[in-house]
Amino acid sequence: MAVNRVPVLKRCRALGLEPVYLGIDKKSRRQLKRSSRKVSEYGLQLREKQKAKFIYGVLEKPFRNYYKKADRMKGQTGENLMKMLELRLDNVIFRMGWARTRKEARQMVDHKFVLVNGKQVNIPSYQVKAGDTIEIKESRKSGQRMKDILDATSGRTTPEWLDVNADTLQGSIKEVPSREMIDVPVDEMLIVELYSK
Repeated sequence: MAVNRVPVLKRCRALGLEPVYLGIDKKSRRQLKRSSRKVSEYGLQLREKQKAKFIYGVLEKPFRNYYKKADRMKGQTGENLMKMLELRLDNVIFRMGWARTRKEARQMVDHKFVLVNGKQVNIPSYQVKAGDTIEIKESRKSGQRMKDILDATSGRTTPEWLDVNADTLQGSIKEVPSREMIDVPVDEMLIVELYSK
């Protein structure tokens, strides 16, 4: 798998993104030196696409596939794209507060920590649906790693479209989130414009 080795804070600075959206509490003290040149329309569209890919940890080819699928669905393409990204299993684990970052959530899914509707799922891009129940495997619940994670994420607010029980490490998807419920600083209309050229 392709791995981006650019330091996270450096990438956040370049995209004009707060590290909090990635689950990272650090702040960068350096300011990005912006050139005085005006950014073109294409440059703005590209930056929004890179921002969305970086936040959700999706590479170019799968991201393009998400866009094609979102385009075929009913409703607005940009909104559908954001919903699909938000309903990835690794993102849902992160949103539930069972992982500090989306990368850690992805690793947990890969290492078979997660059950969806009672069945083990180890595909981070698995699309969850409204009504699905998600839980951490019984053998992993009492481990030191989960205790450390829950301590670190205890102050994080859970989105209203998720129902989470922190004691039993079980949760469910109450509904498919609307765009207003997704607190990601991405202008999806610019991504649609970029791909529809």
